[in-house]
Amino acid sequence: MDIVIRAARPAEYEQLGEITAQAYVGDGLLGSGEAFYAKVLRDVAGRAADGEVLVAVEQGTVLGGVTFAPPGSPLCDIAGPGEAEFRMLAVSREARGRGAGEALVRACMARARELKGVTHLVLSTQRGMTGAQRIYERLGFIRTPERDWAPVPGLTLLTYRLEL
Repeated sequence: MDIVIRAARPAEYEQLGEITAQAYVGDGLLGSGEAFYAKVLRDVAGRAADGEVLVAVEQGTVLGGVTFAPPGSPLCDIAGPGEAEFRMLAVSREARGRGAGEALVRACMARARELKGVTHLVLSTQRGMTGAQRIYERLGFIRTPERDWAPVPGLTLLTYRLEL
């Protein structure tokens, strides 16, 4: 498979927003905040203004994407000093299991390593995102339960951290 990871283009924002929203809604991951957060997931242009949105593309087809938040970005939820963060990793249902998710995470790792003063890459994930968690653990991310947090009542996010 020849997957290319690159910056998302404005013409792809709507498609990537749908892929991202469907990855969460379709997998039943949003719960009571579904309507509000689905809008956030679809707002790729907003994320691109405050961070870096990457896409996985194969033969011109967008397979998925991720948002990379450098230190100081308003998109950072848990990143502290010396940490970059990535969020909203999503791969279309039909493209899962082909390496796009791992390629996107590796791109975030490479991007974090390029930034002066960044020593760690962090992320939050839901308990039900076991496929993504397998990728994180395979790539060396370590669970940091002391940093787990709840953006809304009843939804505790698990956190991971990678030393770069």
